[in-house]
Amino acid sequence: MRILVYGAGVQGCELAHRLLQNKKNVVTMLARGEWKERLDQRGLVIRHWAQCRTTVDRVATIDTLAPDDCYDLVFVTMQAGQLPDVLPILKQNRSEYFVFVGNDPHAVEVMQAMQRPVDKIAFGFQSSGGHRDVDKVVSAHVGVGMTIGGATAPLSGVFRYRVKTAFEGARYKLTFVSDMDGWLKCHLALILPACYLCYACSGNLSKATKEQRDLVLDAAWEACEMLKAAHIPVDDKENTDCYRAGTPGRRKMDAMVLALCKTPLGRLCVSDHAMHAVAEMQYLDEAFEGLRARTSVRMTAWDALRSQMPSWDIMRKKTAKAKR
Repeated sequence: MRILVYGAGVQGCELAHRLLQNKKNVVTMLARGEWKERLDQRGLVIRHWAQCRTTVDRVATIDTLAPDDCYDLVFVTMQAGQLPDVLPILKQNRSEYFVFVGNDPHAVEVMQAMQRPVDKIAFGFQSSGGHRDVDKVVSAHVGVGMTIGGATAPLSGVFRYRVKTAFEGARYKLTFVSDMDGWLKCHLALILPACYLCYACSGNLSKATKEQRDLVLDAAWEACEMLKAAHIPVDDKENTDCYRAGTPGRRKMDAMVLALCKTPLGRLCVSDHAMHAVAEMQYLDEAFEGLRARTSVRMTAWDALRSQMPSWDIMRKKTAKAKR
């Protein structure tokens, strides 16, 4: 199977590594600049942090996608805020099947912009984190997989078979759902409070207080209630019930948040991305505020936590300064 991974950040690199475990796949990555040169010269080097091992894969690269280039499957691993710039390029390409991977609050709009049959566009979220160094990717995971499905409907049997075939022989778990637009919006209910906490602590989650950790989960519960008021499908068992105070699910989430704040896993899985992707987080925050505007649900914990972070302008300036 000829597969293109469009984007060579942490998510795209881990995904390409998994796809290359299927020796029947011919995998190509779209990368640019010095990182493309690095991939061409040294290969795809990934340090798997939790597993204490390093892998090196040889992978073909391109820096542009021509309209006539054709792949059996295209995984798009760009940040949501970058998609408006690349959607015209993707739309013109003659490949049929596309999977958009990552946090995206506008799955339906992306699907419509691609101007393809509904059963040719999928959305997914990969369970891995980390950061990219000069010469390698540091990937943090305890078992990589993807939650995947159509924007508002299950994948067709043909599409589902194609995705399964791509990962044959790979150590990769696929979870198929029927409404990824709703799933991704629910996912933001936890992602954004965690992001606010990172910014409030200047990226050092070990500084988070017990009160702040509680606010993260209280805010996530409020967000689920707000989404329901906005007529967004919410799986209570997987979301609301995990954040409601006093429930067994909440106690498990309390333990998880504590572990993320007190161990290096939190830096690799949460704060590394939040601190290096301020523009993406602001894009997601603005999209979520747009959903809130459709309801009258009060979100006191959400607002309290959000007010503790610096302004988005300050965060962007800090990021720009750190890159210099």
